[in-house]
Amino acid sequence: MRLILLGLPGAGKGTQAKILAGRQGLLHVSTGDMFRDAAAEGTALGTRAQEYMTAGQLVPDEVTIGMLLERIAKPDAQVGLMLDGFPRTLPQAEALDRALAEQGSEIDAVLYIKVPEDELMERLTGRWSCPQCGAIYHTQSKPPQVAEVCDECGAALTQRADDQPATVQARLDTNREWTEQLAQYYRAQGKLHEVDGTGSPESITGRLLEALQGVSLQGRKA
Repeated sequence: MRLILLGLPGAGKGTQAKILAGRQGLLHVSTGDMFRDAAAEGTALGTRAQEYMTAGQLVPDEVTIGMLLERIAKPDAQVGLMLDGFPRTLPQAEALDRALAEQGSEIDAVLYIKVPEDELMERLTGRWSCPQCGAIYHTQSKPPQVAEVCDECGAALTQRADDQPATVQARLDTNREWTEQLAQYYRAQGKLHEVDGTGSPESITGRLLEALQGVSLQGRKA
């Protein structure tokens, strides 16, 4: 199977992608890892991608697609794929479909982890850290005993700019637009499966596996 995991920041895509890939025997391909690996290997496309990233620019779609095709052509990818973080835009999705069609394959299903945005805000703005000893806290999963005070050394906790509400909201607004475009694109193909992303990680995994079971059954009937 070739699968895509879709969702807004904070939905838990990275965590669930690793779990599902392990359970289903699929290769987990994240674009961040792919860029780093290709750059480390010194491939032509990896070198080009590194040049763009070093300059603080977005890596063009044709380079990203080329790197992805190089990656999924390797023997370990023949067991199936779980794409995490790609495609990020509608042009990337269309380019991926064309590239896979040329190889006689296609994306089998897209799992869309849906989480209410107020919960995403809580998840993404809850991270605090200690500037002195480096301890990390989260208001939901690992709160300090005294609000905004480090349990270890008593220093005042701080929050990264990336974790502050205004920054997180802007990030969600940007991602919501392209995520919904992708959802609409794959929904029109009959490949989108929306999954409730609230609750414990284990319960979310269970719902994703149920959705995948439906995909497998459809494939056998076809």
